[in-house]
Amino acid sequence: MTNHNHATHWVGSWTSAPAPAEGVALHNQTLRMIAHMSLGGRRLRVRLSNGYGSKDLLIGSAHVGLRSRGAGMVPGSDRPLTFGGAASAKIAPGALAVSDPVELEVPALADVAVSFHLPHAVGADFQVTGHLNAHQTNYISPPGDFSAAAQMPVARETEDFLFLSAVEMLAPEGTAGVVALGDSLTDCNISTLDTNNRWPDQLARRLAARPGRPMPGVMNQGFGGNRILHDSRAESALRRFDRDVLAQPGVTHAVVLMGINDIRNRTGNPEEVVTAAEMIAGLHQLAVRSHTAGLKIFCGTLLTFELETFNPGFYTSEGEAKRVAVNQWIRGCGAFDGVIDFEAALLDPGHPTRMLPEYDCGDHLHPSDAGYLRM
Repeated sequence: MTNHNHATHWVGSWTSAPAPAEGVALHNQTLRMIAHMSLGGRRLRVRLSNGYGSKDLLIGSAHVGLRSRGAGMVPGSDRPLTFGGAASAKIAPGALAVSDPVELEVPALADVAVSFHLPHAVGADFQVTGHLNAHQTNYISPPGDFSAAAQMPVARETEDFLFLSAVEMLAPEGTAGVVALGDSLTDCNISTLDTNNRWPDQLARRLAARPGRPMPGVMNQGFGGNRILHDSRAESALRRFDRDVLAQPGVTHAVVLMGINDIRNRTGNPEEVVTAAEMIAGLHQLAVRSHTAGLKIFCGTLLTFELETFNPGFYTSEGEAKRVAVNQWIRGCGAFDGVIDFEAALLDPGHPTRMLPEYDCGDHLHPSDAGYLRM
């Protein structure tokens, strides 16, 4: 694709890993989802997903603009979205829709508001596609189409992302795209609400601050509870890797931090008890699939979780032995293009099976905002 006689390509600036979103019911309402961008630019498009829907999803109208505060848009920034030239779109079950490009000057690290009206009932039998517990306040209107409203009326707020799965920017050829694949330690769903203190957000800030260096897109594809080998609230990493990593626009690099939930086996299913060797085999498969697709892949070491209180009783000496074995393999295997030693960065030197208190949110499993910044 060319634009203004310069070679360009689409790169994901913001993403949200889709999964079934239970307990959501909508009827003739407008959703305004707030996407905190990484990469800036002058032309964007959005992806709306009906990946888990059991029926057609009708988008009556859709708009995008720069977010001012709350549910408000910056005056003059509103742009109507079309799909193949049409103002509405019907998205089949299991499918997604990519909007036509719109011209909009978006600074790096800006908030973009994506608004869309759902004229039909979306009930309990629909199976909404979304991302629960995202720690971003989003907005749902009273009945009516308010997608073009500069200040949308709000019937209720939600911390979930619903239907919106990506915002893409048109960027110069060679612009990189980094996908962070992981569980709640990447989703960072115990970070402070509406502050964008997840470690992928902090990575985007760090990359944006480099003088004279091109800004890559940073795409957070973390999902709370996710595992390498078995499904939980979302599909396992091995199942979702093609969709959530390889299919992301402009992806050139992947950062994987996975495995602590495989060890913890939160469901208690005896058939899902895993060995360190099985986890290692799964991570190795992700490296093979990345390299086959031409991506560089970096693997993070698993964080400590001694005596976690998030779910008391899930820490065991057997689980700790698995964590140590997996980390030893990650550091020495040579399967990855690089290793990010998250464990070493956050551990307490005086008690190396725990995080330093300043990096611990208090449950001995999830980092604090300071811990995510350290990562």
